[in-house]
Parts: sequence; C-alpha cells; structure tokens
Amino acid sequence: MTQDAHDRLLIIDFGSQVTQLIARRLRELNVYCEIHPFNKVDTAFLHAFAPKAVIFSGGPASVFADGAPMPPAGVFDLGVPILGICYGQQVMMHCLGGKVERGHGTAEFGRAYVTPTPTTHPILSGWFDTDDGAGGREQVWMSHGDHVSEIAPGFQVLGTSPNAPFAITANPERHFYAVQFHPEVHHTPKGAQLYENFVRLAGFKGDWTMGAYREEAIRKIREQVGDERVICGLSGGVDSSVAAVLIHEAIGDQLTCVFVDHGLLRLGEAEQVVTMFRDTYNIPLIHADESDLFLGALEGVSDPEVKRKTIGRLFIEVFEKHAKSIGGAKFLAQGTLYPDVIESVSFSGGPSVTIKSHHNVGGLPEKMGMKLVEPLRELFKDEVRALGRELGLPQSFIGRHPFPGPGLAIRCPGEITREKLDILRRADAVYIDQIRKHGLYDEIWQAFAAILPMKTVGVMGDGRTYDYALALRAVTSVDGMTADYYPFTHDFLGETATRIINEVQGVNRVFYDCTSKPPGTIELE
Repeated sequence: MTQDAHDRLLIIDFGSQVTQLIARRLRELNVYCEIHPFNKVDTAFLHAFAPKAVIFSGGPASVFADGAPMPPAGVFDLGVPILGICYGQQVMMHCLGGKVERGHGTAEFGRAYVTPTPTTHPILSGWFDTDDGAGGREQVWMSHGDHVSEIAPGFQVLGTSPNAPFAITANPERHFYAVQFHPEVHHTPKGAQLYENFVRLAGFKGDWTMGAYREEAIRKIREQVGDERVICGLSGGVDSSVAAVLIHEAIGDQLTCVFVDHGLLRLGEAEQVVTMFRDTYNIPLIHADESDLFLGALEGVSDPEVKRKTIGRLFIEVFEKHAKSIGGAKFLAQGTLYPDVIESVSFSGGPSVTIKSHHNVGGLPEKMGMKLVEPLRELFKDEVRALGRELGLPQSFIGRHPFPGPGLAIRCPGEITREKLDILRRADAVYIDQIRKHGLYDEIWQAFAAILPMKTVGVMGDGRTYDYALALRAVTSVDGMTADYYPFTHDFLGETATRIINEVQGVNRVFYDCTSKPPGTIELE
C-alpha cells in the first residue's frame, strides 16, 4: 500500500545495521520513505517508485570487494537530490569519478569531531556554532575503514575530521551530498538537523501525517476489499487492535475478528482481551480456543525458528477454518508492521540476513484462496500508536506493551512444556504487577519475564531446591528497532526477585537482562 499521494523518499540499503534509523528520522519530519535493498532496485523500480530524493545507507562492504554493493544504474540521472552516508558516500565517489582508499591510518570508529571549511552550504544550516560555518565543531559518529581520498568532480568539501578529510561534501549543481559519518544515530547530536536540511532542500512538504494516512488507508482498504468479507487476526495488542478498528471503519460488518487462544497467552489475557474488545467496539468476534492444537504441535520443539514457523502455519490453519465458518471470507487482515517486514527479509546475495521469522510475514499459502489486508505494514510502532489516537482508541489499548504473536513460546527458550508455561505466566504477572505498583509501566516500552532452559540449585527453608531460573527483561524504545534496558534500581530488582521466588513455585533464581538492541533483540527468541 505505497503512499503514492505523497512525495516519497527512497532509502537504498547497503546493509547498515542502522538503516532503519534513517527512516525513523525522516518519518519524524512527516516525510514518507521506504527502505529497499540495493539489489532489488533497478531502473524499472526507480521509475515506478518515482522518488523525490534518494539516500544511500551505510554498509559493511568495501567498494574494492568482489561483487561490492553498487547503486542501481540510472540513479544518478534521475535529477533528484541524493545523500550518501558512510559506505553511501564512498560508493557515490567511486561511481562518480572520485577515489576511495583502504588503511593508511584513516579508519575511524566511534566518536569524532567535524570542523567546517570556509565553503558554506544550506545543507549545514544550524550545524556549526556560527551560521556562516566559520567556527565551531560538531560531534559525529564514525564507523569506517575505507575512506575517500579524492572527491568526485563537481564536489566541494564542507567539513573535515582528523581521519576523514572529506567528512562532508556536496555537489551543489546536482544536489548531491555525502557524509562519512552516521547522522541517524544519537551519537551525532545534530544529525536530525542534517536530515531536515536535506528534505527541505529536496522540496518535501512534510505532509505525511496520521490523519492523511487514515484517510488513504480507508480508501485503499475499500478499493482492495470491495464487498467481500474479511477476517482479522486479533490479539488484543496495539497493532491488531488498531488494524481492526481501521478496517471496521472502512468496511463495517464485512469484518469479523478472530481471537486465537493458542495456549501461549499471559495470565488471564484471553478473558481480558475478549471483554475489552466486545465492551468497547461492536465488531463481530470469534474466540477460538486452539490451545491443544498449538501446544501439541510444539511439544518437543526447541529451535526458535521452528517454533515461529510452526505457530505461523497453525495460525493460517485456524484462520482458514474460521473464514469458511462465516461464509467464505476472501481476505485475512493482520497487524503486520514495518519492523516485522524488515527483520524477516533476507535478500539473496544482498546485504541483510534474516534476524528472525515473524509469523505474520511472508504471505499466505496459495491453497487458502485468501489475500492479505495489512494496513499497518508501512508503519513503525510509535506511528501505530499515533494512528490509534487518531482513530479514538482508548489509552488502555494504545498504551499496552507489545506482545508477540508467538506469545510465551519465544519467552520459553528450549523445549516448551505446560509446566514451564504455567510457571512463566505466574512469574510474569508478579513482575508486571511490580512495575505497575511502582508507577513505571508507562516509562517502559516492553517488559516481560522469560523462563530459562536450565535449573539451578537453591536453598529454601533449610532445604535444597533444584528449580528454574528466570530472566526479567524491560526496555525503553521509540519504535522497537533499537532499544536499551530500563535502569531499575537495585531495590526494585531485589524486591521483585523476592516476590517471584516467594509467590511462584518452581523458581529459585532471578536474573535481569541488561542487553541493548543491538546486539540483542528485545525478545529472547
């Protein structure tokens, strides 16, 4: 559902771990953008997408490597502004007649400082201490081994760093810009200003709002669905709830929601979701208790990818059954988000690898005879929350922490058993209760307990125990693409661990996960 009513910016991905942050910076400026891997963008795609501007991401490769990622043929002839970042700068110079070299002591990793040259340009408006660029310096984040040793014809040097003599360059005539650092990361404090300058120079109106998205999404849902029936996989989380309300606004009673209880939900969650949704919205809802089906299929399974794919397959079977039960629905609606799509895609021969499969990404089996409706597929999580507010959803919906479709299956590393799930449910309930009692729930993006695939020796009541160890996880984030652990006090963690061990039989040890994303993911599997 490409947003063709708006100016669009194309991000060509060369495999950087932080490409998604570029999109976030642009979305914050109300600019619609999409990320596409370099090897999926050809001349036909460029003309069909018709970008108003292009950004080349960073990447781990070297322009000297065999099969090095290269921009698509014709991109420099589109006549639109282009911004190259890190590898994007190097490959731009390489293609346009400059030179890139390896080594020679010019590698930079981490914090660096860029100073301006006497040459000024609006791309750096508001960047240095003085508007004319004559003084000051700015902190940036570098991560490069190769470096540009000679800029391409027509380019000017706007900024330098100790190990990057061409840290900021521009070809004003062609509206090409290139930087050696990463303006998308928070270690480059004024990076957002650089993106704002770029999209302003490119002529973007900044008109991509949730109000506009709502209107366009409703129109496109109606065009796609016509007068056919739709079933929506409802989990009660933010994504599926927003998708359901949006689709219901578009097609009314043509929509039936299906809430699948797969036996992997949190304590009391099925009852809460069904009550909450039926009491708030007059949308037909099927409560499908399929716990025996899912838990039976997962018995003895420990590989996380197999878990996810098994759950995805069974969801399809259940939806297919209920599509028939309501007279033959032709469409299945899901709350698939952009981060789900990004993490699930592995481009053959491309820059990225599959981080993890998502049960709701990858299309439907042909035998189902159904098509997908995914009105949130281009949104990040915070944008979904904004859309929910636009639709008038109550805060109890919008403010819920994310809960994965595979549920507790991916919070139970190793083999899944009913005993472990029962322990996990009760421990998780205590943990979330603690967070709410301390007034921390709304400060945290996502919090949960996970039961670890090991038992440890303990002592309780002068007796030896041999019970499960539990990990607690809580993170702060904006969109789920990057995250940091929440800095609980030691008093909170001690109090929470004591409650869990005292109140949940089967646990004798509690850990707190202090891993950020990256290098970890938010969920354990």
